[in-house]
Amino acid sequence: MLNVKVLGGGCTNCKATYKLIEDVAREKGTDIDLEKVEDIQNIISYDIMSTPGVVIDETVVHRGGVPSRKQVEDWFSN
Repeated sequence: MLNVKVLGGGCTNCKATYKLIEDVAREKGTDIDLEKVEDIQNIISYDIMSTPGVVIDETVVHRGGVPSRKQVEDWFSN
């Protein structure tokens, strides 16, 4: 199971990123633990200055803006 965190304060882009990750993981049958992180100190600890940020298994894979569907699909390729 992958641990996936969407870092951001709850803006439209953060919500869209969360939903996109949730949808792609479900479509691909990837088992994830999806978490929304809104605490600013926690976000800064990942060196994220532009949200949304995406962290998979404690590795930052995306910063700023909604990732493309293709990018998210690549994260969940087996």
